[in-house]
Amino acid sequence: MNVMIAGGGTGGHVFPALAVAAELRRRRNEVVFVGVEQGIETKVVPAAGLTLRTLPGAGFKGVSAAGKLRSLSLLPWSLWGSVQLLREFRPAVVFGVGGYASGPATLAAALGGWPTVLFEPNAAPGLTNRLLAPLVTRAAVTYEETAYRFGVKAVRTGSPVREEFLRVPAKEHAPPFTLLIFGGSRGALAVNQAVVDALDPLLASRVPLRFVHQTGERDYDAVRTAYARREIRAEVLPFITDMAARFAAADLVICRAGASTVAELAAAGRAAILVPFPQATDQHQLRNAEAMVRAGAARLLEQSVLTGARLVAEVLELLAHPERLGQMEAAAKR
Repeated sequence: MNVMIAGGGTGGHVFPALAVAAELRRRRNEVVFVGVEQGIETKVVPAAGLTLRTLPGAGFKGVSAAGKLRSLSLLPWSLWGSVQLLREFRPAVVFGVGGYASGPATLAAALGGWPTVLFEPNAAPGLTNRLLAPLVTRAAVTYEETAYRFGVKAVRTGSPVREEFLRVPAKEHAPPFTLLIFGGSRGALAVNQAVVDALDPLLASRVPLRFVHQTGERDYDAVRTAYARREIRAEVLPFITDMAARFAAADLVICRAGASTVAELAAAGRAAILVPFPQATDQHQLRNAEAMVRAGAARLLEQSVLTGARLVAEVLELLAHPERLGQMEAAAKR
């Protein structure tokens, strides 16, 4: 069976799709991934051994009026390219994973009569999935509260994660403690700045620490320089390809609260300080973080109150009581 996976742009869309693709291939299906030329999929999809085809496309949300016009101007070309790919690959089903990168191929498939499935991992569906909802065959959702938005088409499946996260072993917490920091596949300025502001007081605490920090391309040089000036033992990378291995080494994770990140924390059983992206659709990252806090698996630091000092207090309090980290890890796994 041929399956087309449509979507990309950010890790939150791509990584769950890779988990689905791996299972489809294990069952001897042919998979082709359709994304955009500037998305993270150009790095990680070929690395996973998958065929990637790209279409022109650009985001619509959070851009200027000129940017919106450019996005709209690319849509006819993306739709035409999608039709050509559908005719070439002739998929049995098209699986759209959300985001602007999934829109044209999923729309072309739905209008052309191909079976289509949307994946919606968040409590509040994004713009693309809301627009496509009336046209698709099925919608795979993570939360019960999301199902009503898709009516009888909704099937609650949970959020798929890559198998390597399920194999992350339990961690014995002992110095030096490893902090894993990332703000999504593109980085997060607020998280990066708070961590840099926290470095001096963390050094002054004399708690032995190791840092693994995914910065995103934009902030890489500045953050790497901040560690180097203080002669801190740190691994600073614009992007981490083997994230499951970094989870395995981590005593505590400091990160955003996207649906795929939260699912990976739960699968791996890792304690986290979550800093939700405040501009996420309908505050879905805040909802994700609050669910982890209610489960006892995470601490929440909203970006509006995020400072280096607040971060230091949270980190040192948790590392001073390793048994709490163990309790949070067990709660994440439940």
